[in-house]
Amino acid sequence: MSGSRRVLVPAGTRPEFVKLAPVVAALRAAGLATRVVATGQHHDAAMAGSFFAELGLEPDARHELAGDEPDRLAALVAQAERELAGWRPDVVLLLGDTNTVPAYGLAARRRRVPVAHLEAGLRSFNATSIEEVNRKVAAQLASLQLAPTELARRFLLAEGIDEDRIEVVGNPVIDVLVASGAAARPPEERSGVLLTAHRATNVDDPERLAGLVRIVRRLAAEVGEVLFPVHPRTAARLEETGLRAGLEVDGVELRPPLSYSEMLARLAASKVVVTDSGGLQEEASFLGVPVVVLRRSTPRWEGVALGSARLVGLDVEAALEAAARFAEPAELARVAGLPCPYGDGRTSKRVAELLADDDVVARMALSEPDLVDWVPGGLGGGGQP
Repeated sequence: MSGSRRVLVPAGTRPEFVKLAPVVAALRAAGLATRVVATGQHHDAAMAGSFFAELGLEPDARHELAGDEPDRLAALVAQAERELAGWRPDVVLLLGDTNTVPAYGLAARRRRVPVAHLEAGLRSFNATSIEEVNRKVAAQLASLQLAPTELARRFLLAEGIDEDRIEVVGNPVIDVLVASGAAARPPEERSGVLLTAHRATNVDDPERLAGLVRIVRRLAAEVGEVLFPVHPRTAARLEETGLRAGLEVDGVELRPPLSYSEMLARLAASKVVVTDSGGLQEEASFLGVPVVVLRRSTPRWEGVALGSARLVGLDVEAALEAAARFAEPAELARVAGLPCPYGDGRTSKRVAELLADDDVVARMALSEPDLVDWVPGGLGGGGQP
């Protein structure tokens, strides 16, 4: 059966495509018919451009999402329904926590198509985060939970997910890094700060955006030169508020979004990365670069536990203190010597093997239970159905 099994792989944003590129290659190498759909969540040319060619992954279908957020979400849901109805996959493979995940997951469930979810079990415990909501929805929609780490597996178990439906496979971004030949640089050869910020909670509020500008200026003055590739969302907010002028100072280099390969090169060459990105926390760990996280919580707790990442939110003094400490030679050497907790470069192979396994896919099948003789515990019966 595996040779004719059809796997639908939707992805909406640049980070999703980066992580899914090696997975799709592994699925196709295993003989699985695989359709890749660009759902259109990253529609800005600066965030798409020629990067599909750079990844070696050309989507089989590209969609655009126009209008405001409600229009875009509605179009995404309709798109998912049509893709499922038109291609009739045997499995839908989802990754991450964008709106593509619940849209396609719900469409799959409507047709009783099993869902596998990569990055299952990441939890920030931030009730205000739509990404956290999407992750929890994915846990209920997926028949196969592909957790990146043991900690993610434990979070899923704590939520009542059946252990038989969880596989710890690592994160495919590490596969990308291994395949690219990306390598850590000796701490003494690194310089400066790489900074990124794009989350709505950090850039949409003018007061918080002003705090971000203060952090950038202070880093440049007190820690080292700052390279700031500006996300389109952040660029628009800086222009709207007139705050961009505050970044045009010595020691701050403003750039458009970098290609993935250039971003990795600049990350490896930096003493410290200051970011609100989740993916950069994983990539920095692989390259031995300490991370100052411009958030009050994170789904990547492994770096915090190891001491290679520190949460500071948009607290200017905390961000400066953390960056300055990480930039000290002893701290740079310590972080450079830590293991990467997010994977070993073989995630894609594991995912392909699981989805090519007839027994695994049979376990994922959806069916209606027969509970005619069961009464819930505490009401005269007992135990789980």
